[in-house]
Amino acid sequence: MCRMLTYIARNLLILTAKFLSGATVRWVDCQPDRCQRVYFANHTSHLDPIVIWSSLPSHVREVTRMVAAKDYWDTGIIRRYISKQLFNAMLIDRKNISIKRTPVAVMAEEMAEKYSIIIFPEGGRTNGDDVLEFKSGMYHLAKKRPDLEFIPVYLDNMNRILPRGNVLPVPMLSRVVFGPPLWIETGERKDIFLGRARDAVLRLKNL
Repeated sequence: MCRMLTYIARNLLILTAKFLSGATVRWVDCQPDRCQRVYFANHTSHLDPIVIWSSLPSHVREVTRMVAAKDYWDTGIIRRYISKQLFNAMLIDRKNISIKRTPVAVMAEEMAEKYSIIIFPEGGRTNGDDVLEFKSGMYHLAKKRPDLEFIPVYLDNMNRILPRGNVLPVPMLSRVVFGPPLWIETGERKDIFLGRARDAVLRLKNL
């Protein structure tokens, strides 16, 4: 019974996310696949990870986990239920970090040889006007797992659906654009890789 209720609740939330975002989904020089990937996107709304996850075909969603801040998604019964029970989100503790238990180490460990993840390398939400410089975590994950495909994703108009500080979303049309994969190159410097990844997201903006 619990599994059935969770299944129903998950699908209702997926339908709600699709309704609120009115998202048009495009795959540019890339196709949905169950292979291990890191989907990385610009970040303007708390709805972003749910909208990206909901935009994936069901067989890809099964092996894709959202990476989210534990201090936000593990507070309150509703957020905790959504993140853990409905989406099996990978919650990252941004406060209690140690040398052996860094966010990158947690992601690599929980991905194992099965899961793909959704991340937001800007490190926080923006107002949607620009894509900020990427934090170093994605580079260190790429160094640790050079086999992973990194898929750029551009989210358009999500900041107007649920702006910073708002509690209730406003239904509007948006876009989710998935771009071609990239990999870290042998000996590639951090600034080069992160700049290349950010440019890959920005290129999708006008497509």
